[in-house]
Amino acid sequence: MKVAIAADHRGFALKEKLKLWIREMGHEPVDFGTDSEESTDYPDVIFPAAEAVASGRCQRGVFVCGSGIGVSIAANKVAGVHAARCCSEKDAEMCRRHNNANVMTLSGETEAERAKRMLALFIDTDFEAGRHLRRINKIRRRENLRDLTEEEI
Repeated sequence: MKVAIAADHRGFALKEKLKLWIREMGHEPVDFGTDSEESTDYPDVIFPAAEAVASGRCQRGVFVCGSGIGVSIAANKVAGVHAARCCSEKDAEMCRRHNNANVMTLSGETEAERAKRMLALFIDTDFEAGRHLRRINKIRRRENLRDLTEEEI
C-alpha cells in the first residue's frame, strides 16, 4: 500500500517518524513535505497529498499539523478524500471501520508511541461496509462521485 504523508512545520518531526513506521509495516510512504521545521503553509503540502489519495495513486494518507485540525479541513476540500482527525486509538480504528476514512490527521504533539499504535490501527482496520456503505455513498453523491459497491471495498 502507498501512504501519502504530509505535514507542516509543526508536524514535521512526527511525519519523519511516521514514515519509518509505515516502512516497518511493509508499506511505502510517499512524502509530500514539508522537509524541515521552517514555517510552511499546510495547504501547500496537503492539497497535492490529498489529490494523490483521491486519484488512487496512494491508498491512504496521514497528515500532520500542530493540532491536526487545519490539515483535516484542507484535506476534506478534495472530493474523494474523507479525512478524520484522530486523537485516540479508538478514533483511528472507528474512522476506518465505520467511516471508511482514507486519510487520518494527527496533531504534531501526539505522543510517539500513541501515534504508532494509531497508525497501525488506521492501516490495518478494514471498512465494515454494510449499513455504513449507505452513509458513505450519500457523502460521495454530495461530492458528485459514483456510489461504491461492497465488492469494491
